[in-house]
Amino acid sequence: MNSKRDQKDFSALGHNTKYLFDYSPQLLEAFTNQHPDRDYWVRFNCPEFTTLCPITGQPDFAEIRISYIPDEKMVESKSLKLYLGSFRNHGGFHEDTVNTIMQDLIKLMDPRYIEVTGFFTPRGGISIYPYANYGRPGTKYEELASERFARHE
Repeated sequence: MNSKRDQKDFSALGHNTKYLFDYSPQLLEAFTNQHPDRDYWVRFNCPEFTTLCPITGQPDFAEIRISYIPDEKMVESKSLKLYLGSFRNHGGFHEDTVNTIMQDLIKLMDPRYIEVTGFFTPRGGISIYPYANYGRPGTKYEELASERFARHE
């Protein structure tokens, strides 16, 4: 891996950080997986995620957990941090937010498998924990998605 060349390929990593606070999927960047010959898990936790209720405009706080099995591409972590921060002024229901994050990452990386969970703090006395997953159709990862979904609690 030529790290100097790879750094030039990123717009956020290694540069001054410009924060956007409106939903911006274009912030996501990918790099080449150095181990596409094997399955392994990558997990990200974002314990300080914020977004807005689309009806009231009130802030919603959550921990977002993303786990995936990469194929050829992987998400660059600083771009993911900036992307998740771009939800700050975005109005979206919890369930939609989790599915949007998953779909954007599928579009970026085409992973073998991915799951996203949002652990939203209570508002009005109710916590919401939406979970979404995806396994590449026609593969063992589609079966993995079905199994993990069926056992999800």
